[in-house]
Amino acid sequence: MNQSEQALGALESLIEQGALKPGSMVSERGLMDLTGLGRTPVREAIQRLALNHMLKIHPNKGIEIPAISVEDQLSGLEVRRVVEVLAVELACSRASAKDIREIEALSSALDGEFDLRDYSQTVRQTHALIIQAARNPYLEALMVPLQTLSRRFWIMHVRDEQQEIVHGKLLHQAILRAIAARDMSAATAASLALNSYLVEFALSVVARMAVSRS
Repeated sequence: MNQSEQALGALESLIEQGALKPGSMVSERGLMDLTGLGRTPVREAIQRLALNHMLKIHPNKGIEIPAISVEDQLSGLEVRRVVEVLAVELACSRASAKDIREIEALSSALDGEFDLRDYSQTVRQTHALIIQAARNPYLEALMVPLQTLSRRFWIMHVRDEQQEIVHGKLLHQAILRAIAARDMSAATAASLALNSYLVEFALSVVARMAVSRS
């Protein structure tokens, strides 16, 4: 992994975990300090993240970490629903023997206990393995930004962490197990179930906001 990819991964993680707070302004120098990487790789990462709507560059003002509304989350999930079904279907048909071993190992690892940060990293790894197994480089460009922003929304609004983690683990395990079995129908159903859960979670946030305003 070159330094540009390292910077990209580091900044995605900082955005996802909320270390770079939504609505805040940061500088290129500040991002260099946070990542420990030089100007060129950080600048390249900033440009890529801006194209994916994960950052907004304001000339002569700085770099904005955009807020994500419920409406943004639901719009992203509409796209994820279709793209992720394609990804799991391709993964079922194209996964190598090595991919299957890694998918099975991660599925087993999801039986463990996780805190919020470790769980989100494991979810990242889950999606990375699916993209890898799908053997289509365009999927990564579509999926990673949507998934990162979606996880950020989930992390920002989760209340009962362990309950949500337990539920999420089962949904991700179902996807991984179906791909490992090359069961395209089950993988599609599991992918749609995960998306439906995330939609329901977003709508529950709307309901909580309405109650808090009343």
